[in-house]
Amino acid sequence: MELNEWLNTKVPQIATDLAEINQQYFDMENSIGFKGRDKVIKVIESFQIALFPGIYDQKPFDEVRLNVAVSNNLRKAALDLRDVLEKALFYSESEEKACEKAARECADKIVMTLMEKFPEIRRTLQSDIQAAYNGDPAATSIEEILLSYPSIQAVCIHRLAHELYKQDVKIIPRIMSEYAHELTGIDIHPGASIGDSFFIDHGTGVVIGETCTIGNNVKVYQGVTLGALSFPLDDDGNPIKGIKRHPDIEDNVVIYAGATILGGKTKVGHDSVLGSNIWLTHSIVPHSRVYHSQPSPSINQSVKLEYEI
Repeated sequence: MELNEWLNTKVPQIATDLAEINQQYFDMENSIGFKGRDKVIKVIESFQIALFPGIYDQKPFDEVRLNVAVSNNLRKAALDLRDVLEKALFYSESEEKACEKAARECADKIVMTLMEKFPEIRRTLQSDIQAAYNGDPAATSIEEILLSYPSIQAVCIHRLAHELYKQDVKIIPRIMSEYAHELTGIDIHPGASIGDSFFIDHGTGVVIGETCTIGNNVKVYQGVTLGALSFPLDDDGNPIKGIKRHPDIEDNVVIYAGATILGGKTKVGHDSVLGSNIWLTHSIVPHSRVYHSQPSPSINQSVKLEYEI
């Protein structure tokens, strides 16, 4: 059988089989899809222009019309986000909640709640920018940090996504966080709670889990993982969802490159310093110093973990 004949006789049945399979697992009519993903990315870009006018917009900026320009970006982004949210409400596990009210009404409320937080988000982002400037001797200006530091891009998107996550929006915050991951190499789950003045130096390979909490004035270097120690399983052998799995980092902590801190019961006390490449699965008290001891130049010995408290 030639390809043309095969295409005419076999492909219609294959397409029917695929459609039947997809209908079992996806609500294709209400799915966000890649078109929705692209719209979410445009929403992020519009929000960033509103948060940092004159930095992220590509057109010449007129200070006289500052309020109008910011308002226009916020209005457009709000309407686009509302459209995607309508589908997300139906596609999520919260179908009963979505059915209790019109999807449009629910989406409107979520957008308004998010945008009313913008002044607070902007002030928090300014503390992040200042932390980057204070924490990196190579930084020469605020504009350099905004335009070239992956930490600020990732944390800015995270702070927006986290506000949606707190409103029980399921899919959109994950799209936002993975977009930031794609851009920067920094993977922050939107559920993670992060305090003021947070700085990730260099950034590549940082992973911060969903139930992680981070206090104020915390500095993290590249390759750090704040992850889960293990996954409790249900009777069917599947990971149990919605439980505390990731560590808590208190205020004024520095975590150097390659460190791995795991477990929902693990707490790093305030004003502690964690050295490079450590593996930590239990809590440490405030003002701790955790590091690998240096091997003796004359003795071939194993590297040990030491505490200096």
